[in-house]
Amino acid sequence: MKLWRRLTLCALALALLAGCAGQTPPPAASSSGPAASGSPAASAPAEEFVFTRENLPRLDGSTSVVPFAQAVCSVLLGESREDVSDLVNFSRTTASYKALLAGETDLVMAAEPEASVLSEVENSGKILMTPFATDALVFVVNKGNPVDSLTVEQVQKIYTGEITNWSQVGGEDLDIAPFQRNPEAGSQSMMEKLVMSGLDMMDPPEGYAPGTMIGLLEAVREYDNRPAAIGYTVYYYANDMEMAQGLKILAIDGVKPSAESIQSGAYPFLNPYFLAMDRDEPEDSPTRILYDWLLGPEGQALAEREGYVPVLEG
Repeated sequence: MKLWRRLTLCALALALLAGCAGQTPPPAASSSGPAASGSPAASAPAEEFVFTRENLPRLDGSTSVVPFAQAVCSVLLGESREDVSDLVNFSRTTASYKALLAGETDLVMAAEPEASVLSEVENSGKILMTPFATDALVFVVNKGNPVDSLTVEQVQKIYTGEITNWSQVGGEDLDIAPFQRNPEAGSQSMMEKLVMSGLDMMDPPEGYAPGTMIGLLEAVREYDNRPAAIGYTVYYYANDMEMAQGLKILAIDGVKPSAESIQSGAYPFLNPYFLAMDRDEPEDSPTRILYDWLLGPEGQALAEREGYVPVLEG
């Protein structure tokens, strides 16, 4: 039996049924729970691994993965999301990989870091990275903007400065205000890698590169009280955390981003979320056990329930 199966599976099943809403799961399956129907949780082995606050790996990663990490900690420790929030102080995408390289954290849950840090991770030869979910870079405009879809080429030309007015892409006669993220942001790395494909992005005017995702979405929503701005975010933020209220998510080449179009690969701007750890972690270490479990069916089911697109089909 693999080590990840030595987790308290009954706790996971009960927490999933509760939606990880913060209720502490009981230590054993009840007669009305899923374990009673013959699932593995009904007979957890005596040697099961039990996570505690003392042995839980130090976690870091992208801010967009914080809700998932909170759900994981809630399930493993049997505490509410609020009570485990102190365990999920993520330092953002690129900084989390730097912390892993420096030995300051044990397990990273993050998008791909910016190119120079990714190169450092790969060249070190000591970091194991495996995709556990897929995200997408999506483009948002004010909901009052009549444009519903852009082509890949149109997006590129907006951000190189070649297309400057919405009338050039079927919209109103308004100058386009293209917002970007700061260079260290995971979404900025995704933009440069997935969308620009080597093309040079225009330098953003002052104030057009907010330091937070919420700041970017608010700027696009409220810009000059007109639907003239465009920006980008990850699908999870826009869809599952509902941060795009008042905004419209654009289709790209006619394909709307959705869980189905992301998992099928129909939507063009896709990027994995990775788990990363020291590849020399012992097989029986808490970090290795958690890493393997997150990539197994129970961890993937939790990711899907939390609104992420898992790498394993359900």
